[in-house]
Amino acid sequence: MAITDPEHREEEENAPADDEDTGAQVAPIVKLEEVAVTTGEEDEDPLLDLKSKLYRFDREGNQWKERGAGSVKLLKHKVSGKVRLVMRQSKTLKICANHLVLPNMSVQEHAGNDKSCVWHASDYADGELKNELFCIRFASVDNCKSFIEMFQEAAESQKKLEENKDASSTAGLLEKLSVEEKKSEEDKDSEIPRKGEDAEEKDEVVAAAAAADVST
Repeated sequence: MAITDPEHREEEENAPADDEDTGAQVAPIVKLEEVAVTTGEEDEDPLLDLKSKLYRFDREGNQWKERGAGSVKLLKHKVSGKVRLVMRQSKTLKICANHLVLPNMSVQEHAGNDKSCVWHASDYADGELKNELFCIRFASVDNCKSFIEMFQEAAESQKKLEENKDASSTAGLLEKLSVEEKKSEEDKDSEIPRKGEDAEEKDEVVAAAAAADVST
């Protein structure tokens, strides 16, 4: 049987446990500040957002290679009206595709698969422009049709945007030419009195000379 000193035993009983809450406040070593996270999509309105899997055609290997699975979006800029396609991987959020939808672009159903479609684009996902052939696959036929319809509508809207831009430029040029022509006509009109004044001065000189001859 172990013998314990009563005084030592009392000290042990009164000693605080290791995990006992003493109520002390510990200040954090480093104060972290809130940082606003931006996606680059703040100035754009989403036209489409669908889950899908993206592939790119490898010309060297002559085969399709998976680019990633995630959400494909069509985004319209609030000011310029331009539309771009963006797709990020669902887990890493790495960009799989990032390109503008241009007026001359077209998308069509992939041969033999009504859940997939293909299109060409100058893509910027890797930080440099590359001419890519993409194939995208959806979970349903309806989603694929929705993508094709919205893509084509976006391309058509860009075509109209270009036409309106060209029309505005032409109108501005014509207005500038009209102003220049009007100014030129005003300058010509202002020169006419000067010619008349010169003629009057010439007549006065002739009359003065004639008077001088008479007096002599």
